[in-house]
Amino acid sequence: MSKTAKWLIGIFSVLALFFFFVVMAFISLFSVEETEDVSKGNAGTIAIVELNEEIVSSQHIVQQIKQYRENTAVRAIVLRIESPGGGVSASQEIYQEVKKTREYGKPIVVSMGSVAASGGYYIAVGASRIVANPGSITGSIGVISQFMHVNQLLDKIGVTSTTIKSGQMKDAGSPFRTSTAEDKKYFQEMIDDIYDQFVTTVATERKLDKSLVKKYADGRVYTGRKAYELKLIDTLGTYQDAIKIAAQMGEIYGTPRVIKERKRERFSDLVFGEVRSGLNQMKNELLNQPIVQYRYNLPQ
Repeated sequence: MSKTAKWLIGIFSVLALFFFFVVMAFISLFSVEETEDVSKGNAGTIAIVELNEEIVSSQHIVQQIKQYRENTAVRAIVLRIESPGGGVSASQEIYQEVKKTREYGKPIVVSMGSVAASGGYYIAVGASRIVANPGSITGSIGVISQFMHVNQLLDKIGVTSTTIKSGQMKDAGSPFRTSTAEDKKYFQEMIDDIYDQFVTTVATERKLDKSLVKKYADGRVYTGRKAYELKLIDTLGTYQDAIKIAAQMGEIYGTPRVIKERKRERFSDLVFGEVRSGLNQMKNELLNQPIVQYRYNLPQ
């Protein structure tokens, strides 16, 4: 084989490889959510929705619940919660969608994993039934808001900042100055209001006296067994038990077909998945965290 032919083969190989990467990247842009069978029964369909992370956004979970609520082939939904909670608004939006599904007449059963606390518990109380393992960690009824201050560090390295504001409280919580007594009073009033919303929702949904809920709502967590004693959940059981309960409530007699969303892996995720995951986690921790949260701070 001539030297020219080898060069041509090499060039065509590089071009073919480049074309392959371009095509795969293009396909990944149009990857869609699809449904997979978890259990291939034939007596009726149960849909699984998984909440497996800190709650920053509600859009994806709300979309799934709405889709399955409106799907007449789906007789019941199991919402599997494995989350320490997160943003107040996102938790409230998911709770409203869960409640709407229950009131629509489609059973939605919450199955608690290892942790379903704070915002995770807030969401759960909207369900038709709450199922937890005896060792599940739940509760943490309360609100938290944390601010980072870097003004002393900036002073040490000779960096200053100037703030132009329209009102006294406009830069409350700024990392560039120490919080004043007025700032703390302002945020405490807001926290107390949001806390009252949480307590009121739990008392209403669990049909408990509000003063009794307040006794439990000091931020502490409970095991599933203790939560059952306090009437914060309905049933002790496993994920499979939750599916059985959903089948009964959905009047499915026999082995149900169990489905859940399967996200098709993007080519870029396969190549850069770990790096992207790490960067997204860092971005969420530093930039996307809601200021006020229904969140349980997990021990490290």
